[in-house]
Amino acid sequence: MAESLFLPQNATKAEKYEALLPQIEALTAGEVDLTANLANISAALKEAFGFFWVGFYLVKNDQLVLGPFQGPVACTRIQFGKGVCGAAWKEGKTQLVPDVEAFPGHIVCSSASKSEIVLPAFKDNNVALVLDIDSDQLNDFDQSDADYLEKLMRIIEKFI
Repeated sequence: MAESLFLPQNATKAEKYEALLPQIEALTAGEVDLTANLANISAALKEAFGFFWVGFYLVKNDQLVLGPFQGPVACTRIQFGKGVCGAAWKEGKTQLVPDVEAFPGHIVCSSASKSEIVLPAFKDNNVALVLDIDSDQLNDFDQSDADYLEKLMRIIEKFI
């Protein structure tokens, strides 16, 4: 696949996800380097949706450690169960947060972040990494984002 995305103009969010997911799958097919794949996925999501921040945190020992991302500088390490990312790791499920200020224990990496969605990917039945997406708008994520991004996490699980 060429290193460019083809996204429908004036598309709905669902139409963008429907166009993007097969392209991400093709982009990562055959590539064995995790960093390269996660970097391209971060870039693809940022390009497709213009999210404020898109990136990955990888489970390393007893912490989440910052991986490939697109956006402003970010927190480097997150403890198990702390913040939205730590909650996704601990609970092993998607965290959909319409207002980060209302999330108990939210970690402020950027004061511009207003809403967030974090999704885990698994290897050998354990969380191996999380995808963290922040918006500078309140209530910017919904169940549609969760559904499509969970499909993306299943693609990611094929190469972690």
